[in-house]
Amino acid sequence: MSRRASPGPEEPRRREVERHDERPERAEPLSDGERDLIQDTWGQVYKNCEDVGVSVLIRFFVNFPSAKQYFSQFQDMEDPEEMERSSQLRHHARRVMNAINTVVENLNDPEKVSSVLALVGKAHAVKHKVEPMYFKILSGVMLEVFSEDFPEFFTAEAQVVWSKLMAAVYWHVTGAYTDVGWLQVSSSAV
Repeated sequence: MSRRASPGPEEPRRREVERHDERPERAEPLSDGERDLIQDTWGQVYKNCEDVGVSVLIRFFVNFPSAKQYFSQFQDMEDPEEMERSSQLRHHARRVMNAINTVVENLNDPEKVSSVLALVGKAHAVKHKVEPMYFKILSGVMLEVFSEDFPEFFTAEAQVVWSKLMAAVYWHVTGAYTDVGWLQVSSSAV
């Protein structure tokens, strides 16, 4: 269980702020060739952005059902076919894919990428109270789906470069969590 606010004197449980040294190392900047590869492969994925996004979210929720707790509109759905028909899930899939599209389109503008991901991180930390680990899990699911659905574009080299991008996305998002004072219950306090 996570909390955003600092514990008051009436809360004796020990809590700790995620320290900067607990964040992953900042990824090296992408080279021009890596940015081109990401943009080329993304162009293929984004042609089918809603369907690919739905596939990503269905796999995410089937494999990590605890993630559904943050989505009142489809948290009780168990059947992947029911999820696929859900207009709310489709809407969220478009939002996820459009956020990645904004990142990919702005790879040559690191400040814009940082700003967009800070907004995503802050919204998920403050408004939705989503555990940051779900961003890492979702990134892995995205890479799996992309690789399976577009094997001709997601070569071994592309997968390495996309992993580097997703690590950078996670780094920026978790930075936003830290900036808003996200607190995590220490495992020793449970």
